[in-house]
Amino acid sequence: MNRNDVTEMIVTARLRKGIKWAELAERVGKSKEWTTAALLGQMTLNAEQAAAVGLALDLPEEAVQLLQTVPYKGSLPTAVPTDPLIYRFYELISVYGTTFKALIHEEFGDGIMSAIDFDMDLQRLPDPKGDRVKIVMSGKFLPYKSY
Repeated sequence: MNRNDVTEMIVTARLRKGIKWAELAERVGKSKEWTTAALLGQMTLNAEQAAAVGLALDLPEEAVQLLQTVPYKGSLPTAVPTDPLIYRFYELISVYGTTFKALIHEEFGDGIMSAIDFDMDLQRLPDPKGDRVKIVMSGKFLPYKSY
């Protein structure tokens, strides 16, 4: 069994049991965004968090142990994503990436926005013309140092 096998087990068990990502997040004690990333193989759970997921989804002990190992991050199977929803984020970065870069550099200086010291909040916003997706991302600014 490897970490990808565990991810597939989680996805299958969650659907079979009708458990939402947000419900698993409550059991883990973290946000739905972080927990979903973790359960899709992108973050490391501690022993208590992994045990809670294992109990909720009836995972074998080996899977619970693998949830506590540092994963190989980066989950896209191709350089340019083919899934339509994920592709739209790729398109967003293609169109607005230089804008993000220019505005962050103007406001903060030469550096990057961390994806390690990072928070995200995803919400559904009702709208009579069609509901909207609101995603707020907050990453620590990390300046490049001189040496």
